[in-house]
Amino acid sequence: MKIAIVGQQDFGKAVLEAFLTRGDQVAGVFCAPEKPGARPDVLKVAAQEKGIQVFQFPGLKTQEAKDALKKLDVEIGIMAFVLQFAPQDFVSIPKHGTIQYHPSLLPKYRGPSSINWPISRGETKTGLTIFRPTDGLDEGPVILQKETAISPDDTLGTVYFDRLFPMGVQAMVEAAELVVAGKHRELVQDESQATYEGWFREAESRIHWANHVDVVHNLIRGCNPAPGAWTTLNGVKLQIFDCKKLPVRTFGAVKGKIGEVVEIGPASFQVTAQGGRIEVLRAKLGDGKKVASADLLSAGSIKPGQLLGS
Repeated sequence: MKIAIVGQQDFGKAVLEAFLTRGDQVAGVFCAPEKPGARPDVLKVAAQEKGIQVFQFPGLKTQEAKDALKKLDVEIGIMAFVLQFAPQDFVSIPKHGTIQYHPSLLPKYRGPSSINWPISRGETKTGLTIFRPTDGLDEGPVILQKETAISPDDTLGTVYFDRLFPMGVQAMVEAAELVVAGKHRELVQDESQATYEGWFREAESRIHWANHVDVVHNLIRGCNPAPGAWTTLNGVKLQIFDCKKLPVRTFGAVKGKIGEVVEIGPASFQVTAQGGRIEVLRAKLGDGKKVASADLLSAGSIKPGQLLGS
């Protein structure tokens, strides 16, 4: 196939390499411009190393961007992790149009943080969708979907890097083959089942210890490794990453106040929430580095009786 890739970062690079490994012709790569002082995008670097023409337009709505894609004369456009808006008169230029990757089972969890939200809400499955981009956000017809389970201890990192990332790369190749061969089907999304979620940022990632321990645990998992669920310790931000949920039945009875550090061990500390405790294994205090809890304990930063989030 002769294709154009629109994307960025590691996922875009992996998609580029997957098509090249198959022997497909990548006629050009479109990347968003880097912010001042930022490192060159890894997709851009990989394309340039392979002698592939790279385009970096401030937006894909410009005539310059459309003319560049037209000149490439490709069979299909591949959108792999794209934050720039791509209008219909851009995505319709390739002979067989354009396909896009989204890491959720559309129409659920449309939007930019579609992996964080299902984990933080305790969902037991998620997946990926390859669809036709339209002017609506993640609203186009579905071409291909793949499911994956979310285990009770999965984090954003394990769900994405272990499964949705590699599955997504292969699904893009599979969907492109189907579309170019004319063997695909396009299923209109059921708007009655649609959900949209915005960015999972500072406000969404704050821990409220008065919530049930299940809710707190799910939030921490859904923010690990980014943006990092957080609370405060003596007014200083404390981000919690790796943790375990300890239901009340595992230690007999609730001890201490909500948000209190009630147990300290050689490698972890435990914090009380409704119906149980959170055992913290890895955290980041203030401007420090993300470290094992043992390092915070040995430094005297965490002590029994301290209240978090107060």
